[in-house]
Amino acid sequence: MKLVVGLGNPGPEYAPTRHNAGFRVVERFACRHGLQFASHRAFRGRLARGLAKLHAECGGEPVEGGVEVALLEPTTYMNLAGQAVLRAVRGLELADLPGQLLLVYDDLDLPFGRLRLRPRGSAGGHRGVADVQARLQSDAFPRLRFGIGRPPPGEDPVEYVLRPFIPAEERELGSYLDLAVDAVESVLAAGIEIAMNRFNAASAEDPGHSPSGLR
Repeated sequence: MKLVVGLGNPGPEYAPTRHNAGFRVVERFACRHGLQFASHRAFRGRLARGLAKLHAECGGEPVEGGVEVALLEPTTYMNLAGQAVLRAVRGLELADLPGQLLLVYDDLDLPFGRLRLRPRGSAGGHRGVADVQARLQSDAFPRLRFGIGRPPPGEDPVEYVLRPFIPAEERELGSYLDLAVDAVESVLAAGIEIAMNRFNAASAEDPGHSPSGLR
């Protein structure tokens, strides 16, 4: 069993915001693999569970029948996300966080659309990640950071992350979300090290690039 957690805030008013990039990645993954989210009160979140059929292009050997995966969206607010993650880790009986958990979330310090995979690390000021690490009492689990860019000079970062993407970014967002789903699949199929080599290197080839030359 693999658990992929997307971080965000619950409710339709937050759905289009930058801070909900983690939700949008796991929702895109669910759509690709035909998985359906449903409320899971015990986990304090929304859960989608089933088999993800991975292919050779993901970087590993395809698993017959697919890989059993659970996708979680905490329905706590961001700064309490660790409550849901801890409950899911315990409820799904995950004993190997480095091998079974992947956290997906937004990152101010990466240009829009840039991806960065890491096997562990600090929260980097992200309150949701900080709460997950505090509840799990560990930072030793893989994470996928999705770049949302820095706010314009003078704009409060707290307000910025709770704003929607601008229309030009929203038009490009789908292709970046697809790439993020590819990265998640690669982690599931081949492990974090191989996925890092594939996606971090590709992301660094042309910093800040977007398909339309937005940046």
